[in-house]
Amino acid sequence: MSIRVEDEPHALLELLWVRDVHGLRPPGDVPPPLTDPPTARRSPADATALSNAWSELWHDAVAHLAELDPVPLIARIEPTAPGSDERRVLLEQLRGPTWRDRFGAEAFDASFSDWTSRRVREHIAGHRAPLHEHPERRALDALIPAWRTGLVRVIEIPCRGEFTRIAGPSALLVTAETRSDPERYAEALTVFAAHRRGRS
Repeated sequence: MSIRVEDEPHALLELLWVRDVHGLRPPGDVPPPLTDPPTARRSPADATALSNAWSELWHDAVAHLAELDPVPLIARIEPTAPGSDERRVLLEQLRGPTWRDRFGAEAFDASFSDWTSRRVREHIAGHRAPLHEHPERRALDALIPAWRTGLVRVIEIPCRGEFTRIAGPSALLVTAETRSDPERYAEALTVFAAHRRGRS
């Protein structure tokens, strides 16, 4: 059994940062605020247009990550020349749609770097836990049926409360709070398995 956990989904983290720092209110089915939110800035004049664009980018970025198989792309990137057009195109395919590509890097200042550094430290600390304390081990009874129905990727986002979504035929999106709680994580995995069984 092999499950890939995306607990630092960079493109999604950048989008969540931008939404919360600019106070955007994107329409549709979007996650709750970050658990460690940035200090909000004044809303931009074109906040409505940016909110709509954010929602579109969010759904595209989640779909890209849910379907991504990085191994073949990385194998194709390795022999390309640094700075070449071929490498740039392949890296874009690997990265998927991002806020930076569409609107530039203006939002990602020193406060974003500080926030990212805190996340990296927390991420490293979390991976030092004994194997039996990892979320997938603690929810193994629910993980196995989910895997048997097609789950290969779990995407974790650092947002408040619960936001569990089936992100594709083989991916599940959950908040860090859900994944860290064995009972809630088991429920999310059970929902995935039931959904996939209902589709077969």
